[in-house]
Amino acid sequence: MATRTDIQAAADRFATDGRAFIRQTPLWKLPGAAFGVECQEIWLKLEHLQAGGSFKARGMYNRLLAHPIPDSGVIVASGGNAGIATAAAARALGVPCEVFVPTVSSPAKQAKLRELGASVVVTGAVYAEALEACLQRQRETGALLTHAYDQPEVVAGAGTLAQDIEAQGGEPPASVLVSVGGGGLIAGIAAWFEDRSRVIALEPELAPTLYRARAAGAPVDVAVSGIAADSLGAKRIGAIAWDISQRFVPQSLLVTDHAIRQAQLALWKEFKLAVEPAAALGLAALQSGVYVPQTDEVCCLVICGANLDPATLA
Repeated sequence: MATRTDIQAAADRFATDGRAFIRQTPLWKLPGAAFGVECQEIWLKLEHLQAGGSFKARGMYNRLLAHPIPDSGVIVASGGNAGIATAAAARALGVPCEVFVPTVSSPAKQAKLRELGASVVVTGAVYAEALEACLQRQRETGALLTHAYDQPEVVAGAGTLAQDIEAQGGEPPASVLVSVGGGGLIAGIAAWFEDRSRVIALEPELAPTLYRARAAGAPVDVAVSGIAADSLGAKRIGAIAWDISQRFVPQSLLVTDHAIRQAQLALWKEFKLAVEPAAALGLAALQSGVYVPQTDEVCCLVICGANLDPATLA
């Protein structure tokens, strides 16, 4: 579990030990008309400007600060962003880092990991297979394991993003649209806002992890592929995210790869925001009509990551 108390504890750690690493990223407020959407206002939480290029830095750094780190350092399996965040946090703390990534992980993310000084192991076709290899290696080395989305400290760290949104906005927005892979981000956001904002889960049609779990009544394994699989490629929703989303996430919606790509290009061409596909699901849901806000609604989109090859935006 992760609660508002846990999120506040993470924020306190960042205030004491994380000021040189964790950033309070901007909240950009624009009228809905700027996006062709009939709502009062759209807030963009520009978390792609976070250390390591994604929201993952918050959870990974909180995990590392909360535990003693052995001489063997830290270890993680990741589609890319959690690994980058762990490697960046490990470098900031001066400890070794080993990252297991699946073959679906983008070359740009693998290159970034190596730039950060991590030891990179590419194995398995999908995240779950990389995780299995990572866990075997962790048993051998005793390194501190950071999980991409299913540890209380990781979820609580992600929740500090929601705390930032409320502080910067002056109040909770009416709705928050959140991309979901394993669910660490939406779990942290929903745990902070509880019922004070309507937290909406968004997934690609080709990676419907939470959506399928809701249909089945419990977490189930799902085949994942598509444009955002390197970020949203967990084949099963995390246990923490499942529990929190059952209480505080009223809707789980699917978005097509075409809509995601169009939104990603729009964010670049119209607003000069170079972000990865996973960061574009919120705008994709609005512009494709998957989520229709009220005309007086203030809607927040979490722009969650920017670890991409810029050439893909051409």
